[in-house]
Amino acid sequence: MPDTGLPGSAEPLPRAVAWLGYGGLLPFVGLAAISVVAHLSGHNPAAWQTALLAYGAAILSFVGALHWGFAMTLRGMSPAQQTASFVWSVVPALVAWVALLASPVVATALLLAGFCVHYWRDRRLAAQTDLPFWYLPMRFRLTLVACLCLVLSGTVDPLHAFVAG
Repeated sequence: MPDTGLPGSAEPLPRAVAWLGYGGLLPFVGLAAISVVAHLSGHNPAAWQTALLAYGAAILSFVGALHWGFAMTLRGMSPAQQTASFVWSVVPALVAWVALLASPVVATALLLAGFCVHYWRDRRLAAQTDLPFWYLPMRFRLTLVACLCLVLSGTVDPLHAFVAG
């Protein structure tokens, strides 16, 4: 039986959504792992960490745009809810852009905050509208893995210094 996100729900997670959504985690996991391995083997992980931050910024921009699409297509949203979704949809892209201009530590913090706040906004939207049952559980998993990878990659230097020192 396909993953629906909720036991017994009648709306299965579309196969393409599962492949694309969870497949989109591969760069997060791969780049975080390479960052850790590079650091632990005595190499500079900065290029891998930068690539991870850039990918995180691109994905944060993408998830923000989901709210633009919801505002255009979900039936039953009030004009105020639509406006709020349109406005919110550009905020993650702005946060991601600022993150790309910041130091790696600040960039990591901004992306983590952006992903967490966006998930909170997703929860609010789901409570007010008729999103598919599978949407929030999938978004939670994607957000969790992306954030863990950002934390792992962003803390490899301080953790290694703490353990070694």
